Amino acid sequence: MKFKELYGNRKVRFGFWAVLYLLWILWMGNWWWLLGLPVIYEMTVTQKFKAWLYRDGKEKNHTRNVILGWVDAIAFAVVVVSFINVFFFQSFKIPSSSMESSLMTGDYLFVSKVAYGPKMPQTPLSVPFVHNTLPFSGKESYSTALQYKYRRIAGKGGVKRDDYVVFSFPHGDTVLSKAPAEDYYAHVRINGRESTLRNYGPVKVRPVDKKDHYVKRCVAVAGDTLLVADGKVYVNGIQQESYPGIQNTFRVVTNGTPINPNLFREIGVNISEIWYDANLPGYPALPLTDSQLGRVKELSSVVSTEENIEKFPVNFSDSEEMLFPFVKTGWTRDNYGPLWIPAKGVTVRLECGNIPLYRRIIETYEGNTFEEKDGGYLINGVPSDTYTFKMDYYFMMGDNRHNSLDSRYWGFVPEDHIVGRPSVIWWSSDSNYGFPRNIRWRRLLKIL
Repeated sequence: MKFKELYGNRKVRFGFWAVLYLLWILWMGNWWWLLGLPVIYEMTVTQKFKAWLYRDGKEKNHTRNVILGWVDAIAFAVVVVSFINVFFFQSFKIPSSSMESSLMTGDYLFVSKVAYGPKMPQTPLSVPFVHNTLPFSGKESYSTALQYKYRRIAGKGGVKRDDYVVFSFPHGDTVLSKAPAEDYYAHVRINGRESTLRNYGPVKVRPVDKKDHYVKRCVAVAGDTLLVADGKVYVNGIQQESYPGIQNTFRVVTNGTPINPNLFREIGVNISEIWYDANLPGYPALPLTDSQLGRVKELSSVVSTEENIEKFPVNFSDSEEMLFPFVKTGWTRDNYGPLWIPAKGVTVRLECGNIPLYRRIIETYEGNTFEEKDGGYLINGVPSDTYTFKMDYYFMMGDNRHNSLDSRYWGFVPEDHIVGRPSVIWWSSDSNYGFPRNIRWRRLLKIL
């Protein structure tokens, strides 16, 4: 007997969907969903509601039934796609060049939710297929009238070092209405709160699952100790593997002749990040991977190349107060740490030297009140000289090391902010070119 004929039997059809539904309930671990079995029985066996809804035999009901058919099909599609987005995978676009040349601006990804376990929606009252704002209007696409606590169901495993990870932007809880893509907290540190609100406000407050999504490489997981020395990443004393897409900027001096732009296109350099200074002459900050650097060094017009490495002190704002933990540390973006990454269940002693590291974790990410009083600390009104972390945390960095706002600028990424792992590039286009030259054919359907 063919499957089509077998599936045509209503009881067989009910058994098929009931088994899938029960497996989903087991995965969810929520037995209240067993109340949905009668609905499945009605939809697959009795179908009385459907028969009543699609009344026929009268000409005047024809138009109504056609409309109901379209509504039924659209509602089914919305439910199925929403189910897939929550539990299996979701589409994501690379919005910036922070991951060049690993993940490129204009890459469209399928992000696997199963990789780290699907996170249950915390803000379920939301318009389907949009993340946090409605198209064109810019208004919020969700309501916070109903909120749930963080819960993640079983997945393939946890976040590992060097994974590409999509996550909610940790500083995205407060958003400037006139500059929604910028970091509110960085603006406040630079300009002060009053000036920031006056020029870019008012602010919007977003729940965790409605913050903007970022993608970076996880360079350190909970319990690791991270150190960046002269641009090289070390975790627990071991240097990070040199992945082909990781790039830094180089001071490239030429004989007065600019490098042919066609060569940059050929070797994969993002031409929107190239700046030629005739006074040098050359390129003060040319972003290159190791392989690209080798090609550039071979050019007869190139006189010298030198990696740009920031050491303390530096004469611009990308250091100390602009880098996490936003106090005087002597760190730069190329010489950063050592820094221990908080882990769930670990207890630390609170002291003035580590409060800047952990205060946002205690207050914002883990929902406590924190107060400094009479030389001591109050957590939820209780005197405390220690704190035990409730979640694991991660440290993320972009592969485009000198053009990435990452954990060096906003600190740890909490476990409940993790969305998933990019798995496939299903489309890629370069905005620097017109159609069809803009299509990056070699990246289409690339497995990550």
